[in-house]
Amino acid sequence: MTGFVGGLRAAVDGDVLDDRASRAVYSVDASNYRHVPLVVVRPRSVDGVLAAVAVAVEHGVPITNRGAGTSVAGNSAGAGMVLDFSRYLDRVISVDPDEKVAVVQPGVVLDRLNDAARPHGLVFGPDPSTHSRCTLGGMIGNDACGAHSIAWGKTSDNVRALDVLLPDGRRFDTRTPPELDLPRADPAWFPALDRRVSGYRLDALPDLTRALVGTEGTCATVLGATVELVESPPRRVLAVLGFDGPYDAADLAPELRGPGVLTVEGLNAELARHAGDSRSLLPPGRSWLFVEAVEDAVARRAAALAPHSVVVSDPARQRALWRVREDGAGLATRMSDGGEAWPGWEDAAVPPERLGAYLREFDALLAGHGRRGVTYGHYGEGCLHVRVDFDLARGLRSFLRDAADLVVAHGGSLSGEHGDGQARSELLPRMYPPAAITAFGRFKAAFDPGNLMNPGRVVAPLKLDDDLRVLVAPPVIPTRAALALRADGGDLVAASRRCVGVGKCLNARGGVMCPSYRVTREEKHSTRGRARLLFEMLGGRVVRDGWRSEEVREALDLCLGCKGCKRDCPVDVDMATYKAEFLHHHYKGRRRPAAHYSMGWLPLWLRLRLVNRVSARFARFGGVDPARPLPVPVRSFQSRFAAGTGGGDRVLLFPDTFTNHFEPGIGLDAAAVLGHAGQAVEVPRSAVCCGLTWFSTGQLDVARRVVRRTARVLRPWTREGVPVVGLEPSCTAFLRGDALEVAGDDPDVARLAGSVRTFAEHVSPLLEPCAPGGGAVVQPHCHQYAEGGLDADRELLVKAGVTASLLEGCCGLAGNFGFEEGHHEVSMAVGELALFPAVRTAAEGTSVVADGFSCRTQVRHGTDAEPVHTATLLRRRLGL
Repeated sequence: MTGFVGGLRAAVDGDVLDDRASRAVYSVDASNYRHVPLVVVRPRSVDGVLAAVAVAVEHGVPITNRGAGTSVAGNSAGAGMVLDFSRYLDRVISVDPDEKVAVVQPGVVLDRLNDAARPHGLVFGPDPSTHSRCTLGGMIGNDACGAHSIAWGKTSDNVRALDVLLPDGRRFDTRTPPELDLPRADPAWFPALDRRVSGYRLDALPDLTRALVGTEGTCATVLGATVELVESPPRRVLAVLGFDGPYDAADLAPELRGPGVLTVEGLNAELARHAGDSRSLLPPGRSWLFVEAVEDAVARRAAALAPHSVVVSDPARQRALWRVREDGAGLATRMSDGGEAWPGWEDAAVPPERLGAYLREFDALLAGHGRRGVTYGHYGEGCLHVRVDFDLARGLRSFLRDAADLVVAHGGSLSGEHGDGQARSELLPRMYPPAAITAFGRFKAAFDPGNLMNPGRVVAPLKLDDDLRVLVAPPVIPTRAALALRADGGDLVAASRRCVGVGKCLNARGGVMCPSYRVTREEKHSTRGRARLLFEMLGGRVVRDGWRSEEVREALDLCLGCKGCKRDCPVDVDMATYKAEFLHHHYKGRRRPAAHYSMGWLPLWLRLRLVNRVSARFARFGGVDPARPLPVPVRSFQSRFAAGTGGGDRVLLFPDTFTNHFEPGIGLDAAAVLGHAGQAVEVPRSAVCCGLTWFSTGQLDVARRVVRRTARVLRPWTREGVPVVGLEPSCTAFLRGDALEVAGDDPDVARLAGSVRTFAEHVSPLLEPCAPGGGAVVQPHCHQYAEGGLDADRELLVKAGVTASLLEGCCGLAGNFGFEEGHHEVSMAVGELALFPAVRTAAEGTSVVADGFSCRTQVRHGTDAEPVHTATLLRRRLGL
């Protein structure tokens, strides 16, 4: 295929990627399937698409069009040429508020379209839970629906015209198509329900636009679309209904459809158990309905029909509740006992009035096959999402056949939203008569007689139990981790398999993950991309060289280790930990990068006072980027602290490396506040360190020794139950979390982990509220965000009388990352995403609060502001 790839490079305006890393990253979507492409093309222009398709057709190479790669049916992974539209063809070309239409490129993300429409009071009606990253092209491909289809229908109901390209080079607007030999459809072939997505929409003909929406890229390449917009309700009220029975929500859902109702969504107790802190927002029950309405009266009428309910009008609380539902596709991939659950039968639909009966029989079917499922979905439309704990090695085919027969018996559709893909195309003859299947083949042939467009889906299907990604890549290297990886049984394969491809790490905003992807927009720099490369490395078929893989090292190099994914990813992928594991093996017995010796061993060099003595040479030969000025160490906090500060309950103030050697004043401020709060403050005289710098550079053996030594030094306090208060969030978070990964078998380490408190957690309950005074821009530390959350910090700032604006997103420095040579540009670009603009535009007199040493350093390097720690701010507010 050298001539094929060369031809693409000569003809295409865009990126032509045939390296092993790119092919590995694009080999899967969010489904169970894996197809390694020959090449990935990211066209910069429509002309680039035309050229790429022409070259592929000339060489007989199959074509798969791809948006966000979040298909759970296997619609967007192919073994030929993958066309990724999300990288460059991502513009909203125009919005016409009078006509209520928008013209878009296929790679535009739904949220970006709605951002452009919102100033006009408009919105694109269909809204899948992946709205923050799914593309319009992908939505058109599988006729996406979302939670509001009761009110606004499916994508096919909201597309006015498509600009399409056929494999033979013909390009046309679907409103004025060329002569095509299209089959006639018998209406009796199609079940009567709104959520029918399986098969082709032949009953929509002669409306070619609607007929092509949902064809999963098997007929044409979408170059652009004219989509219809609807008026966005100025106000929305959410009623959450709780029911005592597992099927009551499904039974009632059809009765709630009506004027003023925008959505009727359901979830079961298993999914609610996965919801973490948000579970407390739900009323009691074993099943729930989310009913969104445009008026209070409508929401309250719905709420009155349930034994337990809450009506929520506050937008922030509504968003928190919706996150439970929107993260369902990720949350449901794990059973409550930690077992894995899979797509494959995740979105069947039945007439809404049949949903309760169908759900009861479906649960019986699961039990009969010895399987369990986590169910949720669009109950008002009769569409049920479920993840099942399949044994993918056996039993998948028999279950899916029985499930298909069950849904057809209820007058339903194999797919109600996600399309057929490889998961369900083989089952279509169980839903449609032979004449319909023949007509589907004729329809595809009218556009793609050579069967080059996403072959194996809908027509002439691939087998539903072939090409399973879990089975095609058994590990070729030992996968037992040096770290505990307790959530995955110490197995790195299971850890890397946590990523199921839902792509929340591709979000352009919100949360923390994944900062480097937000800057580069390269798939391999997303949490998902890195997880896939690790998985492929362990499989050894595309990414070779095992732990020595340069592809994986390069992808992980721009991982900031922020740990945002540990909290933001719905399946708790912890890429910072996997990076530490990889670096441990990658450099074992080999010379490491200079920064691993300089920044990784920084606590020791500071104790030996080498940094101050040779700071210029330290930076030059230590792998520090020349654009980064090194902080200058001063007389330590431990040497300045006067024993006997305060009186009352004992508390140990942890003298972390950064506070101790660079900003000891923060330690003194914290001691003063603790003393004021009636605490007898103590500080260990011996050197202590959590070991984070060694951990983050993959020097796990040293990190283990360091944290064990620290735990022994602090044993006299931890055995007495004395709280250990940390000031540096990264160190506090490490002692609570990663210390247990690296040395959790040590009882002193485990006791220390249970003793650690953040400054806010310890101080907030002890203080009386201050009078209101001043505002603050607050940059939370990513590790604290990931490990413990920020509730105590918010509470303490309120008590301090400070009006605080907490920023979302990483500062960009992230410990050693921003100091390392080659990272400066990305580091500063991350700072420009949220932190720097917020600081620069803050009103005069606004404090800039950042408890992390890295965060404060980044503020100093990127703005003119002088940031403070919460302890310093609080001491000033208390007048101490």
